[in-house]
Amino acid sequence: MKKLLQSAIVAVVVLLSNVAYSQEKDIVDIAVGSEAHSTLVAAVKAAGLVETLKSAGPFTVFAPVNEAFSKLPAGTVDFLLKPENKAALAKILTYHVVAGNLDAKAVIAAIKEGKGKAVLTTVSGNKLTATIDNGKVKLTDEKGGAAFVTVTDLKGSNGIIHVIDTVVLPK
Repeated sequence: MKKLLQSAIVAVVVLLSNVAYSQEKDIVDIAVGSEAHSTLVAAVKAAGLVETLKSAGPFTVFAPVNEAFSKLPAGTVDFLLKPENKAALAKILTYHVVAGNLDAKAVIAAIKEGKGKAVLTTVSGNKLTATIDNGKVKLTDEKGGAAFVTVTDLKGSNGIIHVIDTVVLPK
């Protein structure tokens, strides 16, 4: 009887841990759940990147908030969301993604290892440079634009999100 009870308890624990694991949110779910990222979510959908970003990854996403998109020249977001501009939108969005699981500690370690800067290769194939500026991680894009990381380490089942205050742009 005691063995049966132990087996039943083990089975319940395994079942509950599997349910908890399967309910963990991926990076897309995290973004969808954030009111501050509704523009990013709309762009990811328009670019057809939802399935990719829901895949196993892992991905590190530098996710611009809605206010970051409003810093772009007037009409830019509407222009990019048009179906005929899907490729350009996808290139910009994949410029915000790095393959791998880079938490804040790893980003800072890479900057220190690079003697003050870390050059990250994005999923788009372009480069993004991370440095420390006034105690914050600063990302400099290929056009010389800069974004600061404002929130770090939003962990999902397939990667991690760092919130940024400006959209970074590839060449």
